[in-house]
Amino acid sequence: MPVRVLGGPTVLIEYGGLRFLTDPTFDGPGDYPSPSGRTLTKTAPPRASAAELGPVDVVLLSHDQHADNLDHSGRALLATTPRTLTTPAAAGRLGGGAEPLNPWQSVDLPRPDGGTVTVTAAPALHGPEGSEPLVGEVTGFLLTSADLPGVYVSGDNASLELVREIADRYAPVDTAVLFAGAPRMPVLDDALLVLDGTGTATAARLLAARRVVPAHCDSWAHFTETREDVVKAFEAAGLADRLQLD
Repeated sequence: MPVRVLGGPTVLIEYGGLRFLTDPTFDGPGDYPSPSGRTLTKTAPPRASAAELGPVDVVLLSHDQHADNLDHSGRALLATTPRTLTTPAAAGRLGGGAEPLNPWQSVDLPRPDGGTVTVTAAPALHGPEGSEPLVGEVTGFLLTSADLPGVYVSGDNASLELVREIADRYAPVDTAVLFAGAPRMPVLDDALLVLDGTGTATAARLLAARRVVPAHCDSWAHFTETREDVVKAFEAAGLADRLQLD
């Protein structure tokens, strides 16, 4: 089950003969506005362009309202992708082929070999409790199929309580793509908007994940932690052997 991190929150997952792409961000470095009025600065280009990536079957979009999760090139890619699964709020704003999923709602996708991949929306919270009116609606995803190990994509989630809820239903998870980076916002008293390294290690343990692919921890200046911080946290938790870093 190949999983390739392309920079920031953008990850290519090949599962059941389908190519899933999370939160497409293919623009170059520069400054990008956010709904809060804060400028987000991208510091590094993607590891591959959208053209180099090749065809994508499904985009798993945690949310559309922030440029570090969906940028100009990412929006263009949505127009060429057969299906985009996202939150109801994002689907309403994006229109076109964007399909809304409420928490725990599922959709079945046909596999090329005749099987089925089920995509289930996992609850997520992009900040502390009560921050939803400011940061907006977000979602994670679960990929399951009868003869394949499960995959969890956290999206921009900062809540370990929600991870516990997901684990109660789906653990053990074979592969967890966990967004980290510990971004913070002064207007929310610098509370975490997405998990830090320690929280990511805790999430991995809760999910009993065999393999953890950290994402969303590079390429943006507002991330307060890097991939190295995630590695240190997993080493401290005795979970370093579960990390996939390339």
